[in-house]
Amino acid sequence: MSDDRRKKGFRPLADPAAGILDPVLRKRAGITIELVQAWEEIVGPAVGAQSRPLKLLWPRRAHENDPFQPATLVVACQGFTAMRIQHETGEIISRVNAFLGFAAVGRIKIEQKPVEQPVAKRRTLPPVDAATADKISRSVEPIEDDGLREALQRLGQSIHADKMKR
Repeated sequence: MSDDRRKKGFRPLADPAAGILDPVLRKRAGITIELVQAWEEIVGPAVGAQSRPLKLLWPRRAHENDPFQPATLVVACQGFTAMRIQHETGEIISRVNAFLGFAAVGRIKIEQKPVEQPVAKRRTLPPVDAATADKISRSVEPIEDDGLREALQRLGQSIHADKMKR
């Protein structure tokens, strides 16, 4: 194994996948994977959960000297979210442009269709005795981030339950 590979360590699977998918998305839909992944952060959880960006439609330029014209962002959404997006169009356009770093989007086109969201099934935590639960809670207590602390607490419970099965 080369020294370069050892220095890099483990990389998330999303990194090489993004490297493969990004050029395909850019060519086929004129959109980047970063925009798709950050959609909920850009538009907010209420709109983001019920919509997704589909593609960027860039206007054709007859000549190479023609001035730049912003694209149309095509967004898939369902139900009441279409009205909400329509009402917040200006804000969404400015947030998308800020995310992309330039005035890429000039208008939004809404396509009403079902938006499939991955459903994360959360397992129920295995039961642990009070002493073990207290020990796990004390060990993660110094962690300031609430989400990380709760995730580590669930991990501790799962590990303890797994050890008890053996």
